[in-house]
This record gives sequence, structure tokens and C-alpha cells, in this order.
Amino acid sequence: MATRSKAKALARAESKDRRPKAIAKYIRISPSKVQIVLDLIRGQDYKDAVAILKTTAKAAAEPILKCMNSAAANAEVNLGMNKDTLYVAECFADQGPTLKRMQPVSRGRGYRILKRTSHITVILDERA
Repeated sequence: MATRSKAKALARAESKDRRPKAIAKYIRISPSKVQIVLDLIRGQDYKDAVAILKTTAKAAAEPILKCMNSAAANAEVNLGMNKDTLYVAECFADQGPTLKRMQPVSRGRGYRILKRTSHITVILDERA
């Protein structure tokens, strides 16, 4: 039997991160390419970050924009925050599973192709 289970549950609930976030998993772009776009929006206001993502000509901008809009919707609906006061507190891309494919080459050999995936996390917060 666990001791002090109610007290531990209360302490866990108090220390839980109350910032709105969204995670996009298994995106078929390598994390290093996603990280380039995430560096552009880190620390920006929500509206500025959306404008940057809409004008950025990178393939990673579209899934990041979807993830950011989802985090903003979570902030509005679940936590009652206003979109105008939000900013990008944290954003990062972790590596997901890699799809391994073969490219046939001469003499019956095959070169391995690694199709990398990424998990994109966007965490918003309110400006004080």
C-alpha cells in the first residue's frame, strides 16, 4: 500500500504545468529542419509568430502553425486565456521513429535511406 497517497496526489496536481501546450507527433520532416523554423518563433508573441510562420517558405512551417493554433485553442477553451496575451514560451522538436528504406544501386547492393520523423511541441504562456 502506498502511504500518503492523497497528499502525494495533491502535491502532484499543484506542481503540474498549467501552461497550454500542443504536441504534433510523427511529422514526416527531420527534427533538424523543424528546429530551424522553431528558432524563428521562440519567445515571440502569438500573433507575430503566426505571421512569421505564414510567410516562411519552409515545409516545417505548416505543421508548426497547426500545432501553435491548437495550443492557442487549448488556452482559450480549457484555461480561459486570451489569445492576444499569449507568447511562445517553449518550442522544441524531438526525434520520432525513423522509417528505413532501401535504394537499389549497382552490383545488387542497396543503400539505406533514413526517413526521419519528428514530434513537435509548442508551449504557450501569458505575458504578465
